[in-house]
Amino acid sequence: MLARIFKPAKTAMQSGEGRTKEWLLEFAPATPREIDPLMGWTGTRDMRAEVQLSFDSKEEAIAYAEREGIPFQVIEPSPRKMIRKSYADNFRYGRIGRWTH
Repeated sequence: MLARIFKPAKTAMQSGEGRTKEWLLEFAPATPREIDPLMGWTGTRDMRAEVQLSFDSKEEAIAYAEREGIPFQVIEPSPRKMIRKSYADNFRYGRIGRWTH
């Protein structure tokens, strides 16, 4: 079963960088998800799909996977582009675009 080692991106509800500095080791699903005939929920019998291990660095996660004999794939994070914006620009006189309430 292949594991992936990655650095999670921040969620849409975050403005800060909380929980984005750690590296995660997550197992790929071994079996596809099944639909429960009674309730219609999706689920799996694969317990490894629920395991998510966190590490302080990429090297620690790789060392753990190698020590335990887990085949892994490292996914490097893409650099984050910071776009500087000013709140006052929303009300600028020569603003391009429509201002609607």
